Amino acid sequence: MKNLLNEAISYKDKLIEYRRHIHSNPEVGFALKDTKEYVKQQLIKMGYEPKDCGKSGLVALVGKGGSTFMIRADMDALPVEEEADVDFKSQNGNMHGCGHDMHTAMLLGAAKLLKDHESELKGTVKLMFQPAEETFEGSADMIKDGLLEAPHVDAALMIHVMAGMPFEAGTAVISSPGVSAPAADYFEIKIQGKGCHGSMPNMGVDPVNIAAHIITALQEINSRELASSDPVALTIGRVNGGTASNVIPDSVTMGGTVRTYNEETRDFVKKRIVEIAEGTAAVFRGSADVLYTSGCPTLVNDKAVSECAEKYTREILGDQKTFTVAQLNAMSGNGIKGSSGSEDFAYISQKVPSIMIALAAGQAEKGYIYGQHHPKVKFDEDALPYGSAVYAYNAMRWLEDNKEQ
Repeated sequence: MKNLLNEAISYKDKLIEYRRHIHSNPEVGFALKDTKEYVKQQLIKMGYEPKDCGKSGLVALVGKGGSTFMIRADMDALPVEEEADVDFKSQNGNMHGCGHDMHTAMLLGAAKLLKDHESELKGTVKLMFQPAEETFEGSADMIKDGLLEAPHVDAALMIHVMAGMPFEAGTAVISSPGVSAPAADYFEIKIQGKGCHGSMPNMGVDPVNIAAHIITALQEINSRELASSDPVALTIGRVNGGTASNVIPDSVTMGGTVRTYNEETRDFVKKRIVEIAEGTAAVFRGSADVLYTSGCPTLVNDKAVSECAEKYTREILGDQKTFTVAQLNAMSGNGIKGSSGSEDFAYISQKVPSIMIALAAGQAEKGYIYGQHHPKVKFDEDALPYGSAVYAYNAMRWLEDNKEQ
């Protein structure tokens, strides 16, 4: 089992082939027809019998009986035009700017490792290939279709590659117990005013003015209504209204997100967004409607699974490539608990003991200077075999330590 890393490294060219094919043909949301079919065919070649799960997900099993450990990769891309300087750049207007192509390739590598060592498994490993992570819909959709049953999942692990980390590619950072990724809620605010000529604003109700006041007022939630120890990230990322410079439009629509680290704060902030939008619009003689469109809860890391993941990852990667968030905090003194980006693996973590692992995939000094979701972001493919080994080894060791008697 300890040779898994060397085996994964020997597969590196194949992992790069997987990754580049997926990267060059990115698909978004649930519309993953080609990506899903490609992954399915690779699994079939390895001897798996992959099954559809939900709208666009795939599940495959290796091993038989006993406890079940699930390892997950997301497959969807972003609707972003790629600007990265790579030979295998996407040409279809979408982009794997979050590294999900890396995740899928690494899980395919883990699938190969696990199949080759199936006789050594002390239980069952469930492989989860997920759509629609970027819209926080994929996990919930697969759970609804029975993902966590047949067989019942006893524990789960996800890996997320990170560009711009100050570590050698393939270095793993294990989340500490508790919340490592915030809840996320997407919302839309429609402001209704009354359009008129720009030279006669008194004849109308200006929804652009109302929007500006709402944007400012929403920031007061953070600065005046929450403790400094209760972080919230509230962003308005889209404002649409009007077609001419000399016309006050009839309406304006805004879109935003809010990230919170506990469910009580989440409920409070969502309520205040509605109250502030409606109240501010009324002050200026307009109206506002708030619609929450999608979201996910907090990602909670289980203490026992976190401790196991640290132990197993150190065994396979060594101390120089394995850190915990607690270790990094002690070294830097910054007190960061986890990522500020949300992750819909959270739905799984709310139902079964789970762990999130970050994997370094690009140092700034080596030219990987852009972060996730940037149109120029690149990821270091040297990380791929390490990710495959971490996936497979954690699954095998957890089953060994938790085998049914």
